[in-house]
Amino acid sequence: MGIGWNFDNSYARLPNDFYAEIELNPVRAPKLVKLNKSLAKDLGLDVEELQSDKAIAILAGNTAPEGSKPIAQAYAGHQFGHFTMLGDGRAVLLGEQITPKEERFDIQLKGSGRTPFSRGGDGRAALGPMLREYIISEAMHALGIPTTRSLAVVTTGESIIRETELPGAVLTRVASSHLRVGTFQYAANMGSFENLEVLAHYAIIRHYEFIPNSETRYLRLLEEVIKRQADLIAKWQLVGFIHGVMNTDNMTISGETIDYGPCAFMDTYDPKTVFSSIDRHGRYAYENQPVIGGWNLARFAESLIPLIHEDPEQGIELAQNEISKYMPLYEESYQEGMRSKLGLFNEEEQDKELINELLDLMHKHRADYTNTFRGLTIGDMTDTPLSNKEEFKNWLEKWQARLSRQEQTKDEVRQLMESWNPVVIPRNHRVEEALEAAVNGDYSVMEKLLKVLANPYDYTSELTKEYCSLPAPSNLPYRTFCGT
Repeated sequence: MGIGWNFDNSYARLPNDFYAEIELNPVRAPKLVKLNKSLAKDLGLDVEELQSDKAIAILAGNTAPEGSKPIAQAYAGHQFGHFTMLGDGRAVLLGEQITPKEERFDIQLKGSGRTPFSRGGDGRAALGPMLREYIISEAMHALGIPTTRSLAVVTTGESIIRETELPGAVLTRVASSHLRVGTFQYAANMGSFENLEVLAHYAIIRHYEFIPNSETRYLRLLEEVIKRQADLIAKWQLVGFIHGVMNTDNMTISGETIDYGPCAFMDTYDPKTVFSSIDRHGRYAYENQPVIGGWNLARFAESLIPLIHEDPEQGIELAQNEISKYMPLYEESYQEGMRSKLGLFNEEEQDKELINELLDLMHKHRADYTNTFRGLTIGDMTDTPLSNKEEFKNWLEKWQARLSRQEQTKDEVRQLMESWNPVVIPRNHRVEEALEAAVNGDYSVMEKLLKVLANPYDYTSELTKEYCSLPAPSNLPYRTFCGT
């Protein structure tokens, strides 16, 4: 019995400008250290065969599976506001797996060696960052947030040199596609109207088949991408997720979260929270993520203007009209989510004020974001800084009065809150603890963490209690790095 690969290569049938064909860069001694068995089954792959030497050679980038066509994708991007021509500098797209349900997913190897877009880099990745992407992307999936996923991590048997010598690894990433805002920026800046049109048509077929083949189809593409991104970023905000590097090459057309580099989850609630070591001015701080989402989408709109209308001025006007809808869409999704986190089934005029008052109290008293909503859900705020504050007691009275004005029972309110307020998130100190142990050869800490993160809304599990605890106090802020 075979592994179960069932490849198509539709992206590789686009014009050659969009990619470079790749010769694989074999590694010395690949070893499988993590396999996502449930995802493998969903993809139509045989779990036992995926652990064979033949399959590990594929996951390490030593050999290409039958039917694949290894390529590196070309794209551009605004990185911290500065435009740059880019591309897959250390990733190879093997092709698109067609699942038993006829779904299509990109299979990409990350850390698989040099490509024509490596710009002097070695194209390799370290074990820690690859495991980090595995942990966070799978946690996001369990939280119900659209995301790329991780199929496997393979060590290479080779070291890479960064600040120090580190064990090398390759991550197998699974995505609805790797089409980015930056892919469209690349097409628009290459100067070929035909290539831009081919790419936009491909994006519609790949992700938005319901868009009719009419004169307004490219405007509709912009409209639908805006909707998905508004909803995605609202979901980030609702769980306290901070992406850390919201460059336009890290925003997908599909609406999935991609590229888990300096990302992290907020502990103490502070809108200005920044984790990334390279974001020195807070461009991608928690409170800025919705605005940056709109900025990135404006860049997407700019790239589509030649397709939206033959008259550039009319194209700009039509695009601007769609972009103006982004923030209201985001706000609607965010407020709906916040009402659900507070057990509110309907909307009242004062709800926004009630939500903001709670957030202000959390900020003022340095309350943990996740644990505050968890405490409200279970009706026990004892372990939070808000518990004995008079102003919080006043807020509780307002909230209880608000709940009393709706028809739903206490049980229904609790069920709604439990479905929106995770008990556990990938807390930064727990992730670092797991990664440190894994890099030193002990994967048991990571396996236990992954087991807990797979059921973030399970309020009955005893296992989750220890993962709700906060990190020890530190004078140094937590910092993340662009290792992935």
